[in-house]
Amino acid sequence: MRILTRLETARELDPVSDKLQEAVTAVVRPRRLRDLLHGTWLGHPLHPVLVELPVGAFVCAAVLDLLPGRRRAATSLVALGVAAAGPSAVAGWTDWSEMTRDRRRVGLVHAAANLVAVGLYTGSLVARLRGRDGRALGFAGLSVAGLGAFLGGHLAYAQGAGANQAAPEIARLPADWTVVGSVASLPEGKTAVRTVGDVPVLFYRHGDQVSALVERCGHETGPLGDGEVVGAGPDACVVCPWHGSTFRLADGAVVHGPAASAQPVLPCRVRDGKVEVRQP
Repeated sequence: MRILTRLETARELDPVSDKLQEAVTAVVRPRRLRDLLHGTWLGHPLHPVLVELPVGAFVCAAVLDLLPGRRRAATSLVALGVAAAGPSAVAGWTDWSEMTRDRRRVGLVHAAANLVAVGLYTGSLVARLRGRDGRALGFAGLSVAGLGAFLGGHLAYAQGAGANQAAPEIARLPADWTVVGSVASLPEGKTAVRTVGDVPVLFYRHGDQVSALVERCGHETGPLGDGEVVGAGPDACVVCPWHGSTFRLADGAVVHGPAASAQPVLPCRVRDGKVEVRQP
C-alpha cells in the first residue's frame, strides 16, 4: 500500500501523463467515437468488458501450455489475446484521458505493464509460429499482466475510477418523503439545487412535472447545478461543466460521456403544491 500511495502522488509522472492526455484527446476527438469507447451506449464502462477477452485467452493458453499435446490450441489463444488487446487498450486510454491526475499516474503504470505483457506475448506468438518453444515468454507475459490487473483493480476499487460516484449519495438521503419547497419556487425549464438532508439534489420542472437527480455528477462529482440545460421539455438535458457528461433530466439517462452510467434519479412527487423526495 505504501508503494501504491507513492505512485498516486508521483508528480514526476505528470509531464508524460499530460502529454499523453493531450495526444489521446486529439486522436479520439469525435463525440460519437468517445461515447462508443467510454461505453455510454452500454450503461457501463466498455474497457473492463473488452479486457475479459485477452485476459481470458492468455490464462487459458497458460493452462494449455502445462498440458501435453495442446501446443496448437495454446498458440491460437495467444494469437487471439494479442489481437484483442488493441481494442481494449484504446477504450482504456479513452477512459484514462478523462481521469484526475492521481488516477492517471496509476493508470499510466497500469498501461505500461499491459504494454510489456502484450509485447512478451507477441514474442511468444512469433516463437511459436516459427516452431520454437514460446512458453517461457508466455508465462512471463502472464506475470506482468497480473501486475497490470492488480493496478487496474486499485484504480477501480481504491480510487473509484469508472465507478458512478454519485451512487453513494443515495444512502445519505432521507428514507421517508421529505418536503423541499413549493412547486412555484422551482423555475420553469431551468435547474435548481436544493439540499435534502445534507445531499445536494438537482430539480427540474416542466409544467406540472418535477424530476430530481443527485446533483453531483457520477463521473467525477462535477456540480451539475452549474451545468447548461440543453433541449427542452421531456428531452431536456443537463451538461456537466467539468467534463461534458450529458444526462436527460427526466430520467437521468446518460446521453453523452465520459460518464458511462445513468445519473441516480430520486422518487419525486407533488402534494398540495409542495415538492417531496425520498430515497429510491
